[in-house]
Amino acid sequence: MIRVLLADDQLLVRAGFRALLDAQPDIEVAGEAADGEEAVALVRELGPDLVLMDIRMPLVDGLAATRRITSDPELSEVKVVMLTTFELDEYVFEALRSGASGFLVKDTEPDELVRAVRAVVDGDALLSPGVTRRLIEEFAARSKEPAGTEGLAELTEREREVMALVGIGLSNEEIARRLVVSPLTAKTHVSRTMVKLGARDRAQLVVLAYESGLVRPGWLG
Repeated sequence: MIRVLLADDQLLVRAGFRALLDAQPDIEVAGEAADGEEAVALVRELGPDLVLMDIRMPLVDGLAATRRITSDPELSEVKVVMLTTFELDEYVFEALRSGASGFLVKDTEPDELVRAVRAVVDGDALLSPGVTRRLIEEFAARSKEPAGTEGLAELTEREREVMALVGIGLSNEEIARRLVVSPLTAKTHVSRTMVKLGARDRAQLVVLAYESGLVRPGWLG
């Protein structure tokens, strides 16, 4: 059973998500929070698998709450997915940098939300690939010049190639087709790359690909 914590200051939004998620046989809503402070406290108390976290909340916003959760070693298994009203929310790229596993716009289709929850908990896919590609391009283009990542020297040539493909938003299946290998082999390369770079999840690997200069905005192959 996948246990989800809902963090949003709008009661109606939480109620809608709860109704949708609780209707799934493999998902249950473990709790609800109306602000970031309450969200962090409930994560520590309830230990959910995933938090659906609104970016804009009173007292402590979703970004600060996400940093607290992802920086706590005791909460390393908890995934955070940011909720935003706009596809190109100015804080989303920063949220990925802070350790969020992905993001969703609030008007996401119900089926996509359910698939996203399962995908993030499984750790196998970045959320909303099409939107993610556009968003990361937009904000990577505005970010500072690549600073390089020390860990890249430890990667094999194939691992660097796989990391670049992850960086442009390809799934394991798409990477496998591009490199003519099995999906399992592609997934293994992605996992090893994450371990070597200390990436919390696939979303953070995308950010590292851009920040290191391995991928540049516009490289959507």
